[in-house]
Amino acid sequence: MDFQTLILPNGIRLLHIHNTGHVAHLAVYINAGTRDEEEHESGLAHFIEHSIFKGTTTRKAYHVLTRLETVGGDLNAFTTKEETCVYASFLDEHFLRALELISDILIHSTFPDKELKKEKDVILEEINSYKDTPSEEIYDVLEENVYKGHALARNILGNPDDLKKLTRRNIQEFIERNYTGENMVVCTSGNFDFNKISRLVEKFFDQVPVSRPGRKRKKFSRYEPFSLHLPRTTFQTHCMLGNIAYDRRNPKRYPLFLLNNILGGPAMNSRLNLAVRERHGYAYSVESVFLPYTDTGIFSVYLGTDNGNLDRSLALIGKEMEKLRSARLGGLQFSQAKKQLIGQIEIANESRLNYLLAAGKSYLHDNRLEPPEEILRNIDIITGEQILDVANEIFNPDHLSRLIFQNQSNGDPLIR
Repeated sequence: MDFQTLILPNGIRLLHIHNTGHVAHLAVYINAGTRDEEEHESGLAHFIEHSIFKGTTTRKAYHVLTRLETVGGDLNAFTTKEETCVYASFLDEHFLRALELISDILIHSTFPDKELKKEKDVILEEINSYKDTPSEEIYDVLEENVYKGHALARNILGNPDDLKKLTRRNIQEFIERNYTGENMVVCTSGNFDFNKISRLVEKFFDQVPVSRPGRKRKKFSRYEPFSLHLPRTTFQTHCMLGNIAYDRRNPKRYPLFLLNNILGGPAMNSRLNLAVRERHGYAYSVESVFLPYTDTGIFSVYLGTDNGNLDRSLALIGKEMEKLRSARLGGLQFSQAKKQLIGQIEIANESRLNYLLAAGKSYLHDNRLEPPEEILRNIDIITGEQILDVANEIFNPDHLSRLIFQNQSNGDPLIR
């Protein structure tokens, strides 16, 4: 992949990936997410991500939302525990329009009180919708308890009480602390001249201040396994097993990515899907996930099943984990597992937007772009001993936490 980088005078890093074709992409990453909020700012990073679309010094909300859409483009954003990202896809002839728009909303948003009130109501509805989806909520509740007492435990959406108290001043203070040059990466993808892009990005982002010293994230260090049952009015019982795992710079992350794919990855031939769903029909959804952060990580298994099948399902999951802890994969199995993961990565990279977002995140946190060939090479050199070592560390039943959302009634949860 042909890419170029540059550091602008105010510390903003520019990453350009050269592609042919008529469609281009632009993303701006800010190294600020939920874990960067103060105690009284729960949900603020996400609230800002919503509110930057509500008007600038030169545009009303309607004009922000229609600026790219009227020429067939797409404008969007997301917030995570560690970053905020605003991104757009458009025909390459509209690059200047997209760049000017995104710089405008990131630098010149006015956060009018009327719009902030409406957006709080929107997010409150988002929270209600999320609580109506236990298969999503349970992931966050797991993290709240795994990272208990740490900023990573905070829910990205925040909580209703704190959200209602947030003000324009809170927004401005958070932006002043975090939306600074060294905390930003501007990523572009398309058939553009890099020198021209560099000049334009510097022009539109020159008002972003240089970073201030003093911001430091506290590293998580105290994980204690737990078992927790929470009542929910649902048809299914939802269950998660979890353990802390490796950060995004730990060399062991590669064996765990492969191990996770073998155990409960997205393919229909994952061990959990075959054992729990295909052979026994106990579940519609069963999967495992490895999520690395900058200084820690989390591994989890999710299962949704009938209450009567919960113990059987958990026994099958435990059995599959124990197999991976006790015996090396056969040569053919190991080779096929690597080929499968490599194929999934290459197919995912066919989406230029997905690749740009992944590359931008890597450049934001690691100050380097990990080329696809390097990722594939690191997967190819994984050994059977590494898989066993990681499986025994991450799948150790003494270190696994358990979280269950369970209906406490005996009958249909919707019948009273």
